[in-house]
Amino acid sequence: MGFSAGDSKKGANLFKTRCAQCHTLEEGGGNKIGPALHGLFGRKTGSVDGYAYTDANKQKGITWDEETLFTYLENPKKYIPGTKMAFGGLKKDKDRNDLVTFLKESTK
Repeated sequence: MGFSAGDSKKGANLFKTRCAQCHTLEEGGGNKIGPALHGLFGRKTGSVDGYAYTDANKQKGITWDEETLFTYLENPKKYIPGTKMAFGGLKKDKDRNDLVTFLKESTK
């Protein structure tokens, strides 16, 4: 099963509890433990200026969109072996749909 539009408000809560400690959303938000997510959709893996990516992230060579994020967020270390993202993933399709929907709206 792939991505389908979810509940942005539920996605916002997931971001707050599972992602915000390591990532910013707003333009000019800067990098934290993880790279800034502003402008995420349409961007290649490993391409945020000033963030020290692993070679695995730089070499993955995919472009972030709804489907790639949906798959990645299930199990980041499986999708990009060698990533340093210390996040076990979101196993429920609904949670990933909600989070990706929120990110699509919030990272423009």
